[in-house]
Amino acid sequence: MSPETALTELRAGLDLALIVGGPLLFVVLVVGVGVGLVQAATQINEPTVAFIAKAVAMAVTLAALGSMLLGALVDFTVALFQRIPAVVG
Repeated sequence: MSPETALTELRAGLDLALIVGGPLLFVVLVVGVGVGLVQAATQINEPTVAFIAKAVAMAVTLAALGSMLLGALVDFTVALFQRIPAVVG
């Protein structure tokens, strides 16, 4: 395996990680900022409120986008297994 091939496969894996993790991290970031603003305005500084809000937001996002994210993972895995003979041989 050449270094170029290894870097190409590594980049594809990192791109997939960004595709899978990006929406979840973005939703948690937005909810965290929103909860932080509400907590600052109301002076309720309870860390469990922020945690529960983020957990619920992540669960809703996974329920909405889970099949698409899983499909992307499966497609990448199948393509990677199909490329093994070309990469090794």
